Amino acid sequence: MLNIKIICVGKIREKATKDLLAEYEKRISKYAKLETIELDDEKIPANASEAIEEQVKITESNKIIEKLNKYQNAHVCLLDLHGKEYTSEEYAKKIEDISTYSSSTIIFVIGGSLGMSQELLNYSQDKICFSKMTFPHQLMRLFLLEQTFRAFKIINNEVYHK
Repeated sequence: MLNIKIICVGKIREKATKDLLAEYEKRISKYAKLETIELDDEKIPANASEAIEEQVKITESNKIIEKLNKYQNAHVCLLDLHGKEYTSEEYAKKIEDISTYSSSTIIFVIGGSLGMSQELLNYSQDKICFSKMTFPHQLMRLFLLEQTFRAFKIINNEVYHK
């Protein structure tokens, strides 16, 4: 069974969002083993300088890299505004190809609100962009889970909407 890990900066606090995430986690469990690893975000002072913001980005990225180093054979996909955009069908094919030819573990990374360090950007095999719009990290997690569930339905030739 495919292993999917989501490494993300920040925790979900809203009950409604937690409930939606739990629902998609349950749906995905039929197709893959899913684990979410939440890392604490760094506090960003009001009116922070560019240097302070860069340090926050580096600190958060280093926490992610530390986690990634535990999974040497995993396929790492960063969610990044400069990544490749996919249709749902193309995303499904991507998941299928990775699980067939590359690795039994896929790690999706959602960085902090300031983005990711260059070191982290260089770390991954893939960068995926869900939209050129900016969304809160909580919603990106939900979009990622929904599209991943949809991908499994497509891969298995199952009807998504009933």
